[in-house]
Amino acid sequence: MTSDRELAPSYVDVVRASERRLVRLGVMLTGNEHTAEDLVQTVLARAHRKWDRISAADRPEAYLRTMVLNEFLSWRRLLKNNEVLLAEPIELPAYDDVGLRQAQRDATWQLLAKLPRKQRAVLVLRYYEDLPDGEIAEVLGVVAATVRSNAARALATLREHLTAEETN
Repeated sequence: MTSDRELAPSYVDVVRASERRLVRLGVMLTGNEHTAEDLVQTVLARAHRKWDRISAADRPEAYLRTMVLNEFLSWRRLLKNNEVLLAEPIELPAYDDVGLRQAQRDATWQLLAKLPRKQRAVLVLRYYEDLPDGEIAEVLGVVAATVRSNAARALATLREHLTAEETN
């Protein structure tokens, strides 16, 4: 007979399987690889202390993702650098204009940085993590209608900024 303790995934195994994805999520939320690493390290240290409870969850990786998001939303310090440093290089076709892509990426981060944290979190979870509204609502601790309204406001703000920049 196998005990529940033997069936629970180990902390090391879950961290190995999900650390890179958590850091990428952190990069999408913070706009900076180093800040994202700090964010994930803080969460993993806290998770280690609570691992017996976390490992009993149906999806420990999803629990860790929620912890990363909540930690991001609760940080009080200002995120000073909105530059994105990717952990792994992206293969670009030979005909791509690398300078143009970098300029577009920088402009995107500048726009995202203007959004309130919850709106940015909703967009990252929806478009980067590809989560449905119900799951985003669960992660944020709100109802699905709040997720949709935050997404709508965030997209409207981004459109306004894009329109304003086009007219300048």
